[in-house]
Amino acid sequence: MAIHEPQGNWWQPLSKDEKIWFILALVWMLVSFLYMPIQHFIGVQNPPSESYRVSAEDFEALIEAQEEKYTVGEENGFPVVRPNPDEPVYLKASMWEWTPVLELEKDKTYKIHLSSVDLVHGFSIQPINLNLMVIPGIDYVVNLKPTSSGDFRILCNEFCGLGHHTMVGKINVI
Repeated sequence: MAIHEPQGNWWQPLSKDEKIWFILALVWMLVSFLYMPIQHFIGVQNPPSESYRVSAEDFEALIEAQEEKYTVGEENGFPVVRPNPDEPVYLKASMWEWTPVLELEKDKTYKIHLSSVDLVHGFSIQPINLNLMVIPGIDYVVNLKPTSSGDFRILCNEFCGLGHHTMVGKINVI
């Protein structure tokens, strides 16, 4: 069976209602299209714009120096560090662990340097829902100002192997 062309004048101009809906849809599409790049510049949700290239060995050395200087205890085999808010704070992602446990003071601003020494990891602080990708060779700087006391979990939200479900770090805010 063949498809036949419709007989007669099958096409008709848009009615008034159709024109209104077409214009509304077009305006909404343009607003949505323009909102995305504008929000990138005016929004406060942007990922950190400060990042550096770093080797795994250099980042490990920074972690070790921080641990030697600021360790105040140990938790589940991980060093607990209480860094000075005026100095950089380093947090390392490696297969199935975040090192060290950070003990931060409430209402003080810290510059947290994040990097991975092996694979791509996801950095997620719960329950505040801060999410970043942590990529080997890149040192991301996050300005963090804890506004409430308590224990906050750092989760890896990027699959990193068989022990991924155990990759939980901790930030204690005092």
